Amino acid sequence: MPETLRYASVMLLAGIGIPILAALNARLGARIGAPAAAATVLFAVALASAALVMVATRGTAALSAAPGQPKHLFLGGVLVAFYVLSITWVAPRFGLGNAITCVLLGQLLSAAVIDQWGLMGAIVREVTPVRAAGLAIMAIGVVLTQRG
Repeated sequence: MPETLRYASVMLLAGIGIPILAALNARLGARIGAPAAAATVLFAVALASAALVMVATRGTAALSAAPGQPKHLFLGGVLVAFYVLSITWVAPRFGLGNAITCVLLGQLLSAAVIDQWGLMGAIVREVTPVRAAGLAIMAIGVVLTQRG
């Protein structure tokens, strides 16, 4: 399998998982009665899962490099927590489709900005007129899927 196809497949699966994750988080939060408690349980499961993968791939030695990294790089953890907490709280009240639509639009916009200027070390990918049109079409498609 070509590398590009492999990467695209992995990210397609990750994308498929986001609404499933949102639905499961929302349901767990509703059943527990506290979105923050549900998120805490989910993060414990995520930590255990990541630790198992780390051990299985012999990545434990890399942990010693973490404390020396720039502190702003750890904001990703805050953003993950914000996403999980917000989707767990919002989805049952706003609807899963509406919540994911807003998430997807936010992802499209921030990804284009990050790519345009290579922010945070990302590969620079200019937002050409063709790419801008593609992003606009995707955004319109996302909005249209949510219309009744």
